[in-house]
Amino acid sequence: MEITEIRITLRDEEKLKGFANVTFDNAFVIRGLKIIAGNTGFFVSMPSRKRPDGTHQDICHPINNQTRQMIEERVLEAYEKARKSSGDGK
Repeated sequence: MEITEIRITLRDEEKLKGFANVTFDNAFVIRGLKIIAGNTGFFVSMPSRKRPDGTHQDICHPINNQTRQMIEERVLEAYEKARKSSGDGK
């Protein structure tokens, strides 16, 4: 499985820094990954929906840590590139 495209939409909120759409093998896309500024740095949150009890459940997610790490690294690289090209290289 290969990531063939990542599209970033920047946000300038306290925690939410952007959204990502990730395409795999030019055949499957996951929309709505969130780029979050956490206490120890940036991380990627999978798309989720709110349950009736107020908790959130991921709609889709990697099955193993290796895949999660690969997606997160690529999305955060694309985020940094988008920030720099927008003139917000802070």
